[in-house]
Amino acid sequence: AGAPGTAGKMLSGLPLGLLLCAALHPGLLGTGTAPHRAAGTTTRAPSLRGQHSPAGTVTDGVRAVSQGPPQCSCPTPVPLSQVTAGQLREQGNALFQAGDHAAALAAYTQALSLCDGESERAVLHRNRAACYLKLEDYAKAEADASKAIEADGRDMKALFRRSQALQKLGRLDQAVSDLQRCVSLEPRNKAFQEALRGTMSCTDSKVDQMFQILLDPEEKDADKKQKAAQNLIVLAREEAGAEKIFQSDGVRLLTRLLDTAKADMMLAALRTLVGLCSGHRSRTMAILAELGAPRLSAVLGVEHEQVSLAACNLLQVMFDSLKEGMQKDFRGKEDAVDLKLLIKHLLELLALEGASAHGRDNALNLLIKVVPRKSPKETNNSLSLWVIDQGLKKILEVGSTVCGAQDSLPVTENSRMSASVLLSKLYSDLKCDAERENFHHLCEDYVKSWFEGHELAGKLRAIQTVSCLLQGPSEAGNRVLELEGIMDGVLSLCASVCEAHQLVAVEALIHAADKAKRASFITANGVSLLKEIYKHSERDSIRIRALVGLCKLGSAGGTDFSMKQFAEGSTMKLAKQCRKWLCNETIDAGTRRWAVEGLAYLTFDADVKEEFVEDKAAMQAMFHLSEDRSVLYAVASTLVNCTNSYDHEEPDPQMLELAKYAKQHIPEQHPKDKPDFVKRRVQKLLAAGVVSALACMVKSENPALTNSCRELISRVFLALVEEAEDRGGVVAQGGGKALIPLSLEGTEVGQTKAAQALAKITITSNPEMAFPGERIYEVVRPLVSLLHLQRTGLENFEGLMALTNLAGISERLRQKILKEKAVPMIEGYMFEEHELIRLAATECMCNMAMSKEVQELFLAEGSDRLKLMVLYSGEEDEKLRRAASGTLAMLTALHPPICKRIPQVVSAWQRGG
Repeated sequence: AGAPGTAGKMLSGLPLGLLLCAALHPGLLGTGTAPHRAAGTTTRAPSLRGQHSPAGTVTDGVRAVSQGPPQCSCPTPVPLSQVTAGQLREQGNALFQAGDHAAALAAYTQALSLCDGESERAVLHRNRAACYLKLEDYAKAEADASKAIEADGRDMKALFRRSQALQKLGRLDQAVSDLQRCVSLEPRNKAFQEALRGTMSCTDSKVDQMFQILLDPEEKDADKKQKAAQNLIVLAREEAGAEKIFQSDGVRLLTRLLDTAKADMMLAALRTLVGLCSGHRSRTMAILAELGAPRLSAVLGVEHEQVSLAACNLLQVMFDSLKEGMQKDFRGKEDAVDLKLLIKHLLELLALEGASAHGRDNALNLLIKVVPRKSPKETNNSLSLWVIDQGLKKILEVGSTVCGAQDSLPVTENSRMSASVLLSKLYSDLKCDAERENFHHLCEDYVKSWFEGHELAGKLRAIQTVSCLLQGPSEAGNRVLELEGIMDGVLSLCASVCEAHQLVAVEALIHAADKAKRASFITANGVSLLKEIYKHSERDSIRIRALVGLCKLGSAGGTDFSMKQFAEGSTMKLAKQCRKWLCNETIDAGTRRWAVEGLAYLTFDADVKEEFVEDKAAMQAMFHLSEDRSVLYAVASTLVNCTNSYDHEEPDPQMLELAKYAKQHIPEQHPKDKPDFVKRRVQKLLAAGVVSALACMVKSENPALTNSCRELISRVFLALVEEAEDRGGVVAQGGGKALIPLSLEGTEVGQTKAAQALAKITITSNPEMAFPGERIYEVVRPLVSLLHLQRTGLENFEGLMALTNLAGISERLRQKILKEKAVPMIEGYMFEEHELIRLAATECMCNMAMSKEVQELFLAEGSDRLKLMVLYSGEEDEKLRRAASGTLAMLTALHPPICKRIPQVVSAWQRGG
């Protein structure tokens, strides 16, 4: 597929310098180097709008070249010493236009050897890709296009050319991905849309071929099978492709892939089924009927971890599709039956001995996500009630498992924590005393069934269940703890010579010490026992748990400096030992996490906080351990204590005097909890990398990231951005990105704290840099939430200031603010008595007035908006006067009819109207 014309014609249009180079160094024309974008370049590819093919021309960044023979349109040849990359690129463009693709390729290659600017190199690589496509050298076309994309990920021409090369190379999944990126960057480009449709349609004929490759036992080419599997998965992600697979008897064939019991085949089948089920209720129901809930549950419970996770993802998608059907379709009862069938098999999997440990974890995670109501605003909690009646005992089976015991279920170190989270969510979903009483009775009956009439193994299961409940629905755990003999059993087992028994008992004792009443009982009855265990046990795993128990009891006074459970200096010694264990990497992570638990309690003491932040190794060891899902809450609690970001109100002086007169206890603040000390601790945490650790904690998708845990993380972030000079560093380490999901889900307090942190960042940083790309639009809703009347004046003020900055950036952002119905709230704060809030609202309205919809509001009949602006233009406060007159200037410049209304407003006042 060479270029048209003779060799003589091919060379006749080239500059003299290129001819000499080609003669002296024949191999030079085929070389190229990888580009990197140069800082400060602003070269932009021309728009691709229209019907033309983006691969059709390569005159990127230069004047258009007229059609005709290459020798007529090429630049005048120049001496070797004066030839430039720009001249060679123009020569290449002319040759390409003339159809001489081989010569164009040589010109671009030579230009690359002379070019230093990385933006220019990216254009040359993109142009070479077009040449290679014409010359049918698709591997080189893909490589050159990739180099251009490395320099600019939004280079649509390079993405399009790479997609063409990938399609020819048979890598349809990657080709579709590039085309989808092109369409997302320029949705109205018909060339991109048609290319995407064409790529998808050309795969229709290959569906059967893909299945034949995957199901053929004689096929030994692993790469071929992998390519077929990947193409099938990508095809299923598009509606047209998913429907084609479904109509081509795909579900039966995918079932055959599942039944091969080969991990790679099962993964391909499960990931393809995800595409078929996503957002499509009828297909989901048909697939569920074909596969059957028992088969899906069995796949979830397999030993292969990736297969189990893929099955979990498929079931999640199925649940979502069926739940959406229940909301949108009158046939919701049919979907409810399917939902309960799936949930029933998940519950059975929990207590199935043959199920794998991670399969059990995945089942628990699914139940956590799909059973409880998403919001208290949803009135129907029937699914939670059904699960409690049908499966509470099965969940408790996991929570009561004693590792290493005979006939115990296979569990991971996270299984019991997941069971606790699920129990907590189910309990929180109950709406009345009768429902809660039923939950308590079921838990009590389960514990009694093990504690009474069984030997030691049964008592261990009962006490383990108590621990599980105390970590989850603590109210239910405390009720069970009141049962006769339970607490005595815990204390007696603490002295057991068996390590496994001691572990169970000491953990139960630690969890039982949460309430002040229980803590005082244990202080009287268990402290001496814990001290004995701590001093004399030869096992670190036991000693560290005993230490945590002592830490918990020692912190019963909380932040009250006047209430100390132990002798002076005891908490410091305990904290030092916790830090020592925390940094000891020879101890397993499961044991070291208990050291964090201890610090979570000990850091109520400001002396402990001060020592901890001075120990950078201990802080970083804790951050590293935060990757363990079961320690998230303890890490977040420790950080909240160190930053003093918990709620603390200044007491009313009159109430203090009254309390002193009545001889009531008055809490005292530790001297080292004053603002200067807190500020220094925050600086130490920032230097140790706390922001990156928090960002990773937010990313982790696991049940331990509860709403309470999210709230703690939000509190820490708000403390970290308190000082304006720290905000840039927080954003640079991923803090801005992490705050967005925290501001959109979780407890109301947590969302508000995260939104306020976002506002502080938006006020003092360039929002487009702090929240690049589409992320800036996600910030609007949290900021608007700060304008609600139940928020504090400071939150209102910071929300207004942040929205002012956003409103000044673009019309699209102003439209987003309008869509969130913020304008009426902004107007309301223009009447606020507090002068700073009134000013912030007026400045925000000034920027919002650039939108036509807002301009129309000032012309609305019966509106006093214009009057208020005229009035504020004469206020004594200079800043308010500027903001109001600036709004009037904006309105009259952009919407001339408002000019006529201003004299009417003024004359109405003069008449007394």
